[in-house]
Amino acid sequence: MYLGVVIIDSNFIPMIWQEEEAPLEALNYGQCEVCTEKSRIIWGEGNPKASIVVILDNPGAREDKEGRQYVCGTRQTLQKVIHQVNLKSDNIYVTYLLKCRPLRQYDKERARAFSKPYLIQQINTIQPKFIVCLGDVVVKSMFNDKEASVKNLRGSWHTIMGYPTIVSYHPLAVRRRPNLMKYFIQDWEMLAKQN
Repeated sequence: MYLGVVIIDSNFIPMIWQEEEAPLEALNYGQCEVCTEKSRIIWGEGNPKASIVVILDNPGAREDKEGRQYVCGTRQTLQKVIHQVNLKSDNIYVTYLLKCRPLRQYDKERARAFSKPYLIQQINTIQPKFIVCLGDVVVKSMFNDKEASVKNLRGSWHTIMGYPTIVSYHPLAVRRRPNLMKYFIQDWEMLAKQN
């Protein structure tokens, strides 16, 4: 149980999770309007046979200006909390509603409608034990409810596509608003008790 103190293991080192290539049936994904000639499709990362599928809105930056890979702040925060609640990274697969990092303005509703069937197929292929939806964008899309929010749905179990599901804040929101960290940890602890 969270007692108001966030303790992160000083030995924790964030890692670059292995990316999974898009399957053949996703070759047309490049037609999504968020994809540009500079975009890279990020199908997912981590263990594609994991028991826990984590859904974020879109991939973040993966390389610095010199082209060196690094672990962005979103993934660092996510990995720290996964480590803190004693989940093994082998049990985690991270995927995205949008499979490309948006580099310009786009029609959000249309892009999400285009991308969601790919995500649904991906989840059906993986057949995880649990789903974790992070952030309001993902929650609204996966719950098919424009009024759904993390604030109102976190802290309890839900079902999406027949899978037990929790929702929590986006790691970027947690980084920007440290007061959310305690809730983020609580939500992951709730999942860890079931895994």
